[in-house]
Amino acid sequence: MLPRVPIASVLVEVDARTGFTDHLVHAGGKVARPAELKRNLMYVIIAEATNMGLSAMAESCGVPYDVLAWTAEWYFRPETLEAANAAVVNYHHRLPLTRAFGSGTLSSSDGQRFPVKGKSITARHLSRYFARGQGVSTYTHVSDQHSTFDTKVIVATAPESHYVLDGLLGNETDLPVFEHATDTHGATLANFALFDLVGKQLSPRIRDLGKITLYRTGPRADFLDRYPRAGALLTRRLNPDLITDMWDDLLRVAASVQGGHATAALVVGKLCSSKRQQNALTSAIKEYGALRRTVYAARYLADEIYRRRISRQLNKGENLHALRRSLA
Repeated sequence: MLPRVPIASVLVEVDARTGFTDHLVHAGGKVARPAELKRNLMYVIIAEATNMGLSAMAESCGVPYDVLAWTAEWYFRPETLEAANAAVVNYHHRLPLTRAFGSGTLSSSDGQRFPVKGKSITARHLSRYFARGQGVSTYTHVSDQHSTFDTKVIVATAPESHYVLDGLLGNETDLPVFEHATDTHGATLANFALFDLVGKQLSPRIRDLGKITLYRTGPRADFLDRYPRAGALLTRRLNPDLITDMWDDLLRVAASVQGGHATAALVVGKLCSSKRQQNALTSAIKEYGALRRTVYAARYLADEIYRRRISRQLNKGENLHALRRSLA
């Protein structure tokens, strides 16, 4: 059993090894960093991470509230937090022991909801989780090495499927993530298509997998002759002309997402909107997604080792969420 160590001591040790506090820079650019700054940064991190709050932390540590509030205001921003987290993840990725958990090429994501107090432009009412109060969702990406490389705070009522690909394309760490696992929420046709178009592999664990529609590329009789057992499962014929006619536009959409000109959340949200708003591009992406989903389902059903690998990765994310709930 590992010894019990104060969280402050852990942060000091991690910072000594990774230098993550060096990435928490002043919003005004290059300014002098006084000796007590690193101490104040640690106090703010602990106060925010444990929901202790800056007021209670000021009373506990003896540093005035104004000093902690000023530190939080000028040094903690999304870009500095992402850079600091990347420094920790990169150091963890280089450790020899980390290789025992995975290669860093597989990741998973899931959302978790938290109630909030006070006013927030992101908070929403959702009686199933917050009763009469409000809350937000945090959507987290976790690698097969147990490192969290992306976290987004999103509206609790927003579909999580819109944010699956953004975490991978926005990955600023050294993790060579190629394959990504989700629960059923991420298994949309738009995600299957976009993942493949940007050179990634979507590997969800689909609920009621036997009820999804599988596609074939030719006449039903030909597939029954070629695959006597599986041919009957391919109940719908693919429209390859719809994909080939719109192929250039599909590549433009993928390039826009991969180049950061449009977020995947925006594109997937538009593609998953009402059927009455569909056009040729939307239909082509969903047709291509149906093809990729069929290929994935065949592999998932045929390879037991592969199924176990995906389930293990999803369990890593669930264990992380359980730990976060215990600390909240």
